[in-house]
Parts: sequence; structure tokens; C-alpha cells
Amino acid sequence: MYPPAPLPYYSRLHYAIRMPESVMTTLPDKTQQILQAHAGLIHAVVTAAQNRDRIPELEALLDAALANGWSTLVAVIRRILGGAREESLLAGLDEEDRVIAAAILRGLQDPGSLPDPHVRPDPALAGPGLAALIHAAGSGDVAALQLLADMGTQMLRAGGDLARLSGILRRLVDHERDPDLLCRGMSPRGAQLVRSLLEELARLRAH
Repeated sequence: MYPPAPLPYYSRLHYAIRMPESVMTTLPDKTQQILQAHAGLIHAVVTAAQNRDRIPELEALLDAALANGWSTLVAVIRRILGGAREESLLAGLDEEDRVIAAAILRGLQDPGSLPDPHVRPDPALAGPGLAALIHAAGSGDVAALQLLADMGTQMLRAGGDLARLSGILRRLVDHERDPDLLCRGMSPRGAQLVRSLLEELARLRAH
């Protein structure tokens, strides 16, 4: 919907996915993931609400958001730009829109609460968590499969290696394990992550 900020790669499992607690604790909170994914927009709205000269810049982002089907969130943002600050603005929003709108309202009151748009987490740290999720989905866990689909959408928005990784998630779930095929087109860093996933998947299968 707009140029995305670098985002955390994997969210904590809020679903009934059967995997070890040690895996779950390696995954960042889902709310934090949403905040980082949309940090650029959140900052832009807060800035424009406090400096009307910046609204034309924001309008380009909002137009792109509308084109991508974010009409409900855009309507709330326009109300915030018009001076609305009540919590009732969040009523009726889905989870992602609600997190974004709430962060904007908090940021207007406390700029220190705004997410850092420059955070670049190390994707290798999340490898075991993602592998466990892929393993669960490949074993027929519907909740794990749904979460992977959601994550894949966010990865696609991020571009680069993350977008390529999103494109091979289905292959990994379907038990494709050829590293040359899966790493095609990736940077050395992206290929390293894929190979670490394959190693972890092999370990999980052995157990």
C-alpha cells in the first residue's frame, strides 16, 4: 500500500499450533510485527497531523492505500487528520487496521511510542520458528498454514529476498527440499536463511 519499512519476519503464534514453547518464544509479538511493517505510514500520519504542510505527501500514500483496498483504514486516518482522537475510532476495524490506528493515536500523544522505521532484525534468528511453522503446516495443521499465508503476504510487500521467500513457502510446505531450486534468485544472505530452514526442517523430521 506504500513503500514498506523493514519488517520483523515472523509473528508470535496466537493460534493453536502444536510446537515447542522454546520455538514460540523466538517469535516477535504479532502486534510488534504489524507496527514495524507499517511504521512508515504511522510516522507519516502523525507528522501530517502535526504539520499540515506535510499532508500532500501523505495523500499519495493514502491514494495507494485506497487502490489496495484499505478504504476503512484510510477513512479512519482522514478522521484523525480532521482532529478526531476518540478511541471509538477503532471500533469495527480488523486487527491490523486497529493496531495501526491505535499506534497513530498513541504517537500523537507520545511521539516516543512510535515504532522505529529503521529497525532491521536478523532473519536468521527466526529460522527455527519459521521452520517449525512450515513443519506444522506440512503435517496438516490448518492454523499453521493460515499463519504462513498471512506472513507470506507481508513478506511479498517487503520485496527482495523476503518476497522470494514468500514465493517458496508453499514449496517448503509441500516438502520441496532442493536448495539449488529454492535459493534461485536470492542474495547470499537469503540463501543462507533458506539453507538454515532446510537444516532445521530435516532435524524436525528426524524427531
